[in-house]
Order: sequence, then C-alpha cells, then structure tokens
Amino acid sequence: MLLGAVTYNVLKDWDLEKIITTLEATGFHGVELRTEHAHKVEPSIDQAERERVKARFARSKIRLVSFGTTCEFHSPDPAVRRKQIDIAKSFIDLAHDTGAWGIKVRPNGLPKEVPVDTTIGNIGASLKEIGDYGMGKGVEIYMEVHGRETQVPPIAARIMKAANHSNVGACWNSNPTDIVNGSVKPSFDLLRPWIKHVHINELAGPYPYRELFKLLRESKYDRYTLCEAQESKEPERFLRWYAALWNELNRP
Repeated sequence: MLLGAVTYNVLKDWDLEKIITTLEATGFHGVELRTEHAHKVEPSIDQAERERVKARFARSKIRLVSFGTTCEFHSPDPAVRRKQIDIAKSFIDLAHDTGAWGIKVRPNGLPKEVPVDTTIGNIGASLKEIGDYGMGKGVEIYMEVHGRETQVPPIAARIMKAANHSNVGACWNSNPTDIVNGSVKPSFDLLRPWIKHVHINELAGPYPYRELFKLLRESKYDRYTLCEAQESKEPERFLRWYAALWNELNRP
C-alpha cells in the first residue's frame, strides 16, 4: 500500500513539474490528476504533449495513477449520459497515452423523477460501456463512492453489481456514511470485492483511519491511498506532516 495525492485541493494551483518534485520531496509515491486544475493535463493536449507527460513521470519517482474526472452517469436524459460517456472515453485515451492506470468517475445522486432501480441501471450500463472501452486500452475505471444518496455503501454496491465488469472497480472515498456504530468494517466488507482505488482525507479527523488501514492491509490491498485534503497555507509542510501521519497509521 502506497501513499499518493489527488490534486484536489492541496495541489490544485501547481503545474506538473511542481507537483512531481514536491511529491518526491515529501514522501509521496503517486498522483491522481484532477481535471480542470493548473497542471493542464487534459484530453485537449496533443500527442506530443502526451508523450512529454508520460516521459516526465517515467523519469520521476511518482506514479501517474489516474485522472480524476467529473464524469457522472445518473442523469435520466440519455443525451446527457451519452455526452458524459464520450468525455470519459476521451480521458481513457489520455490515460492510455500518458501511462496512467485508470480514470476516476462518479455518480452524483439519485434523481427523484425516476425510480432508484432505473438510475442504478443507467449508471451500471454506462460503467459497463466505458469499462469495455477502457479494457481495450489497458485503462481501469474507478467509480468513486460519491453523491448524497449514491455514497451510501449499499447503493454503491448495487451500482457495482449492475455494472458487473471486471475492469470497473470502486474508489473508496472515506465518507462519513461509511461509518456504522463507529466502525467502517460493515461498509468495507460490503464493497471489498470491488475496491481498486482509495481516497483518504483528513487523517487527524474523526474518521476511523487506523481501522480502515488495518482492513486494507488484511485484504492485501497493494495499491495507492490518495490524499484528498483541504487546502493549506503551507502545502509542503502539510504534505510532510501528512506523510508522517500516514506512515504511523499504516504501522501493523
């Protein structure tokens, strides 16, 4: 299990060079580049720039783990879902060209105008389509456990069952709704079959991170846990502190 960072929010105003050099210096090993941030690694860049990005990561100690998209597939409107699927495919192409493992997508709620089962089916079908497309490119899909209703683990599990695709995994998002009677174990056990990606946030907060880390280790999770914390006025100092606390929490 390795420590990485999402560029949301601590790193959002940095260019790619500063992101890489700072993460190297502060004890991190991977990064998820969130869309619309200052790094400007987006589907709009040309092939030459994609090759430069891939080469820069290859020369560094930082793994380009994923792209953090805002693609979401809960809309009851097929045209809206089609547009989101097409955007997701453009990020899959970008991930393929730059050497990223995957892309992060999300649901963002359950529209009231259609039955819950309909929305879950729509999201699942969309995930299956981009899962197929990603498989052809060697790029994984991570569905973030996200959205007011869709972040609830039983709903997220229903979506993953609807997708039913080996190339589509869940992104554990360290939400308050994970906690049941003070423990995340019931939620973790529910989603464990699909967890391929993990977001973590304020390690010193009330979330039971020591228990989560223990569960991840016991399940042989050997991927990245990615810091998605609030902005800091002293970002480099914060990142060093965060890495030190992460190491402490990850001790057996």
